[in-house]
Amino acid sequence: MDEKEIQSMLYLLDDTDDRIVEEIEAQLMQLGSAVIPILEKAWPTESNPKRLERILHLIKEINARVLCEELQKWKDSEERDLLDGVLIIDKLHNPLSDKQLIENRLDKIKLDAWLELKYDLTSFEKIKILNYIMFDVHKFKGETENYHHSKNSFISQVLETKTGNPVSLAVIYAIVAQRLNIPVYGVNLPQHFVLGYVKDLDWPPLSRFNDPSDSAELEGSEVLFYINPFNSGLIFSKDNIIQFLKQLKIEIKDGYFTICSNLDILKRILRNLINSYGKEKNEQKLAVVHEMMEILRDE
Repeated sequence: MDEKEIQSMLYLLDDTDDRIVEEIEAQLMQLGSAVIPILEKAWPTESNPKRLERILHLIKEINARVLCEELQKWKDSEERDLLDGVLIIDKLHNPLSDKQLIENRLDKIKLDAWLELKYDLTSFEKIKILNYIMFDVHKFKGETENYHHSKNSFISQVLETKTGNPVSLAVIYAIVAQRLNIPVYGVNLPQHFVLGYVKDLDWPPLSRFNDPSDSAELEGSEVLFYINPFNSGLIFSKDNIIQFLKQLKIEIKDGYFTICSNLDILKRILRNLINSYGKEKNEQKLAVVHEMMEILRDE
C-alpha cells in the first residue's frame, strides 16, 4: 500500500459509518510501524478535529503494539541484554530514542573509568574508582525533589539530566561496570534497588578499551558486598540489609541478598512506571505499561 492510498484512507476517518472507520483503523494497525511516518506527516496539517483525534490515537496504538512486540522478542531472546531491554522501555518516553547517543554516553563513562583502573586493584578499590567517575566526574545523583516522576525511569533522560531513581542509576552503573569486567549486578531489595559485587568473580580490568566483557548466568550468586548508586555508591554489607528489612518490618528472604535477572530489573522499572503514571494520571501510557508488565509476568 503506497502513501496516496493511506492518505485516502485517512480522509475517511471522519466517516459517519462507524464500521467503515473501524475497518480503516484495523487496516492501518496491520501496517504497523511502517505507517507511523505517514501518520506523523499528516496530523500537523489536519484541520478536521475528528480525523486529527483518530490519527493521534492510531499513532499511540501502533507505537504501543510495536513496543509490546519488541519486548516479547527481548523476553524470548537468549541474551536478554539489559541495555536492549531498557531501551525498549525508553521508547515510552521517546519513540525516537537514539541508541547510538546512549551508547556514546555510556562509553564516555566507561572510558573515564578504564583510564583509572589497574590490574592490581582490589574489588573495593575498583568500586571506589567507579564511584568517583560516576558521582564526582559525571555528577550523577539521586532525584529526591521529584522522586516519583516517570522521567526518572528512562535511561536517555537520566543520562542527560544526571539524576534518576534507584533503579535507573543502578542500571547505568551496572552496564558500565560489566563492560569493564567489574562483576556488579542488580539486587532486587524491597522498597529500594541496589547492586551487588559478585564474590569469587573478580575479573581483571580490560586490557584495551574495546575488549569484549565476560558474561555469565549469575542469578543467585553470592555477593561480596553491596552498592547503593542512589547514595553516591555507598558500600554496605548483608548485615546492613538485614537491619534495613527489620526497620521496615519486612520478612527476610534469601532472594533479597543475591543478584537478580535482567528480566526482574525490567519488571521493577515497569512497576515504578505504573506508580508514576498513576500519580500523573496518564491513563494511555499506564495502559501500555500494564500490557508490557503482562508480557514479562507470563514467564
